[in-house]
Amino acid sequence: MVRAAMVSRFGGPEVFELVETPDPVPGAGEVLVGVEVIDTLWLETMVRSGAGQGFWPMRPPYVPGNGVAGRVVRVGAGVDQSLCGRRVVAHTGGEGGYADRVVVAVEAAVAVPDGVDLTVAAALLHDGVTALALFDTAKVGPRDGVLVIGASGGLGLLCVRLARARAAKVVAVARGAKLERVARLGPDALIDSARPDWVEQARAVFGEHGADVVLDNVGGALGEAGFTLTARAGRFSAHGMPSGRFASIDRRAADEREVSVTGIEAVQLSDRDRTRYVEQALREAAAGVIAPVIGQTFPLERAGAAHAVIEGRTAFGKTLITTGV
Repeated sequence: MVRAAMVSRFGGPEVFELVETPDPVPGAGEVLVGVEVIDTLWLETMVRSGAGQGFWPMRPPYVPGNGVAGRVVRVGAGVDQSLCGRRVVAHTGGEGGYADRVVVAVEAAVAVPDGVDLTVAAALLHDGVTALALFDTAKVGPRDGVLVIGASGGLGLLCVRLARARAAKVVAVARGAKLERVARLGPDALIDSARPDWVEQARAVFGEHGADVVLDNVGGALGEAGFTLTARAGRFSAHGMPSGRFASIDRRAADEREVSVTGIEAVQLSDRDRTRYVEQALREAAAGVIAPVIGQTFPLERAGAAHAVIEGRTAFGKTLITTGV
């Protein structure tokens, strides 16, 4: 039997129920993955609450989860039997990942290199892909100054690390008790967004030129304030919305300053590009170039607790669910 954390109805984290269902059988071109680690996303908490149904029309009961890591335990017709036992990460197609066994298309399963832990692989499945795609879209180069807004989340921390590796300067914006932990990644400057003068502090670091690239992982008023720090002919990415909405950027002001503004569409990738970025993220992890910060893990039966820390903004870094397999 398969154990799964099911959303029984829209509502708070308490709506999760642990259920058991018969083992799924992989069909032609599919593999059955024995899941060990499950990725979690802020978006999943929003959908579970019942918000955003115009964009994500999920209806309870359903099992959330679009990213898993584990081992192939069975293959369907037409799939190479040698894949059995292979460690993989995989996207599930949008749901069903909060379970200890999941069927996915063989093309969706990406081999995890030796030396890369499955928890690391799961943590990179979305955030690593998104960070790499954002850096490519923003064309981050070795002379750039990068401002990372919302630097304490899984994606934000990876952006800080990538900027350290690729850019001339990185300024991280976070808040409260999380600042000290972000500081361990060695940004050139660390600014508390809870302070009313945080924009002025950031402007003092970047100088009159401003930030060549601003990566907004939060959205709302915080992202809009960050936009004012973008250099002329700079790049602003308005992809984050944990605040409840994306940053609303005045296109006329952007055009006047020749600022290139991109949004969440920049990381809406084709299956082929997503797989390419997954492979790149795993290679860079194996080489020690990037590493996710895994702040907390929860067993499958406490999926609701994982959602609670994400929603309550008490999570630091990446939140993962483990199955105990």
